[in-house]
Amino acid sequence: MKLFFGEVVPEVKINGEEQTHIVKVLRMRSGEEIALTDGKGNLAKGTLLFEGKKVSLDVQEIQEHLPNFPTQLHIAIAPTKNIDRIEFFVEKATEMGIAEITLLQTEKTERKNLNIDKLRKQTIAASKQSLRFHFPKVNDLTKFSDFIKDINPETTFVAHCDENLERTDLKQINAQKNITFLIGPEGDFSPNEIKILAEKGVKAVSLGNQRLRTETAGVFVAAWNYFINFE
Repeated sequence: MKLFFGEVVPEVKINGEEQTHIVKVLRMRSGEEIALTDGKGNLAKGTLLFEGKKVSLDVQEIQEHLPNFPTQLHIAIAPTKNIDRIEFFVEKATEMGIAEITLLQTEKTERKNLNIDKLRKQTIAASKQSLRFHFPKVNDLTKFSDFIKDINPETTFVAHCDENLERTDLKQINAQKNITFLIGPEGDFSPNEIKILAEKGVKAVSLGNQRLRTETAGVFVAAWNYFINFE
């Protein structure tokens, strides 16, 4: 299946950038079969129609409200100093079905500026590559203090590296409809941030005996969620 991005409901329309890609990069021709998703769980299938530089879809089938992952995973993660590493996380977490990503500004976060639009485009590309019909939401860089205001401690967990504090093994966490993980920056959350989360009732989890880099921890949690969705 060649999957592209656009509108499906109420009108089927191929995204402008996708049209350009179809014509100038892929050099596709009229009559070729493609599928089109809006990233909201809707899918259209049909064949390409060319009218000059405009590309449209001769619709043969529309599927609405396709199922999403049973567990909706939200990872709030501090962006790394090396932007390539957080981009890697965004791509791989998208492929494994993450529902939402928040870039978290903590006390030790080194990177203060992010091209959020670029990250959002990466989620679209990764979703198409992995045949996802529900695209993840990518939130703007958010201050730690603002993010924790409305968290639900029953469904929120923090992965930190302080071995002196009680932490639950990730394998002991049960699947639930909505779940949020906080992952800190290089250098981890500050003791004050960990204390604030504990006071709010947020449980700490261990991701194993090895100390994982920020983006590795994010990918690890995304992979865990991917696995439990198919048990």
